[in-house]
Amino acid sequence: MATTPQAAGAVASAKPGARAWFVLGVLCFVYVLNFLDRQLLSILAKPIQDDLGVTDGQIGLITGLYFALFYCTISIPVGWLADRTNRVKLVAVACGLWSAATIACGVASNYPQLVAARMAVGVGEAGGVPPSYAIISDYFGPGTRGTALGFFNVGPALGQMLGVAFGASIAAAYDWRSAFIAIGAVGVVTAVLVFFTVKEPKRGGLDAAPVAAEPPEGFWKTCAMFFSRPVLRLTALAGGATQFVTYALLNFATLFLMREKGMTLQQVALWYALVIGIAGGGGIFLAGRLADWLVPKTKRAYAWLPAVSLTLAVPFFIGFVWAPTWQLSLLFLTVPMFLNYFYLSPSVALVQEEVKPHQRVLSGALLLLVMNMIGLGFGPTYLGAISDWFKATNPDNSLQMALYTLVFFYGLAVVLYLFLARALGREEAATKAGVAA
Repeated sequence: MATTPQAAGAVASAKPGARAWFVLGVLCFVYVLNFLDRQLLSILAKPIQDDLGVTDGQIGLITGLYFALFYCTISIPVGWLADRTNRVKLVAVACGLWSAATIACGVASNYPQLVAARMAVGVGEAGGVPPSYAIISDYFGPGTRGTALGFFNVGPALGQMLGVAFGASIAAAYDWRSAFIAIGAVGVVTAVLVFFTVKEPKRGGLDAAPVAAEPPEGFWKTCAMFFSRPVLRLTALAGGATQFVTYALLNFATLFLMREKGMTLQQVALWYALVIGIAGGGGIFLAGRLADWLVPKTKRAYAWLPAVSLTLAVPFFIGFVWAPTWQLSLLFLTVPMFLNYFYLSPSVALVQEEVKPHQRVLSGALLLLVMNMIGLGFGPTYLGAISDWFKATNPDNSLQMALYTLVFFYGLAVVLYLFLARALGREEAATKAGVAA
């Protein structure tokens, strides 16, 4: 159910108040912890490898496929449940669960224990993001959702930055285990804060048509709707191809910079953290603002924004992989870190606008299922396996050779966004024809 321009204008005057911004801030901090806990293992991959003796392939599996199998599959029943229960309480419980599992990662004494704890982190994090998308969409009406979701989606960049800054600093001062335990403890406290301070909003309260009396859609009906609509299906596939690049890069960037470019943990904690936080967060937020500005002119902007940004990112990504020093490598990395995430806020906003309020959590979960299964599940797994394969012929720069292969997936993502732009154009034309009739 697409939101028409007339409907959007009818509720555009409902400006978000202080409560909405407070809730957005709290949920953004939860998302920061979500991504921080998720990325902490890849940030500390080098000391973990030194301590437990794991390979690049094993790092790829534990940060990719093993995590994604639980994270993605659990997110679907969680999304279905959240559309029928209190979404805020669900987010609080999920935050407490993944934070406790992060502490368990810190006390693991071997690889199988680390895998088990990591899977538990995935189970908990499955209940964090999809309900948050729907909560924010019920605090911010059409015309402000792109900006709000853009602010919320800064969470991954901030989480990565803080994970690098604090995780690497704690690991350098003490050990990698202390970083997991300290950051997990912060998450447990945050879960209590969410439970007692965030109020569940009225579902669809800011939409043009009253929807409070509508019963929740059936699970299979919502799934069939999502995968039968070309716009939603292409949004998920294009986002998945993009995440294949972004998660592969995120999960191996610190290992690459330390092992093949010569950075230390202290240098990573400062310089790499700044690149992630400023460039990554700025790109995500700007994409949300641009979507709110461009989409009223044409919905195809939801697709053109990521297509253009990914195309511009490619030569700088190649420069990052090629550069002979870590200083030059980081300088090149700043541009793709800024541009790689232009897809996220527009993708989430598009899906939230296209479906009914009682379908938003499950639809958001389905979006994440496809994107994360492709990107998070196979991106790091692929890169780790390819790096191990290159070790036979390029023992000193196997990760560099593996990273070059990601250029193909940049191209695949751009092509999929062009198909999405065409589908959005057709939908836009059909809507205008219906209004004229």
